[in-house]
Amino acid sequence: MSIIQAKGVKKWFGDFQALKGISMEIAEGEVLVICGPSGSGKSTFIRCINRLEQHQEGEIVVDGTELTNDLKNIETIRAEVGMVFQSFNLFPHLTVMQNITLAPIWVRKKSRSDSEEKAMELLNRVGIPEQADKFPGQLSGGQQQRVAIARALAMDPKIMLFDEPTSALDPEMIKEVLDAMKELAKSGMTMIVVTHEMGFAKEVADRVMLFDEGMMVEENTPVEFFDNPKNDRTKLFLSQIL
Repeated sequence: MSIIQAKGVKKWFGDFQALKGISMEIAEGEVLVICGPSGSGKSTFIRCINRLEQHQEGEIVVDGTELTNDLKNIETIRAEVGMVFQSFNLFPHLTVMQNITLAPIWVRKKSRSDSEEKAMELLNRVGIPEQADKFPGQLSGGQQQRVAIARALAMDPKIMLFDEPTSALDPEMIKEVLDAMKELAKSGMTMIVVTHEMGFAKEVADRVMLFDEGMMVEENTPVEFFDNPKNDRTKLFLSQIL
């Protein structure tokens, strides 16, 4: 059962066409990794899925709701889609606990006690329960990114989008964030991950896609994608990063 369907998605920034007709289906519980060079459209595409960017042609359907200019549809989709960015986007003046419980209390109308209980469960899940009362500035980059993952999960999303979640981290912090994402994948969460972490793609992804110049150049299982790439562009990309 497809939880995300994209058909002929096109996007322009002025005269520059960032997406040139992207079509794909993502099954519920699938982990999809999208890789590709800078400017290939991969981040733009996943930002279109929750309307952080507006596509101009084609259609995107998320869990049965088509993404249109209808604000109600956008709100419905955003309620089901969590997103983790390169920069952690935490509120610096709020504690970790307050960052995680803010949206469940104000948007989902959950009680403070229930929200805090869920927040502690999630902090345990991402391995940093002891950081609950600290402020973001007191944490390492890897810890802040794990708080960002917990914050997205606090809204009980059906789908998680990750936009290069480790690219702003020091190398020794990358593993702890990837470990939290691996645990999430094992739980059956539908995930789209834009990343250059090819080890993660090999270990966790159900499918890997290469984007280049606004097009999907190749898609396959991790084994076939890495060991037997069909497209010359894929072979070149892999030779440069592996």
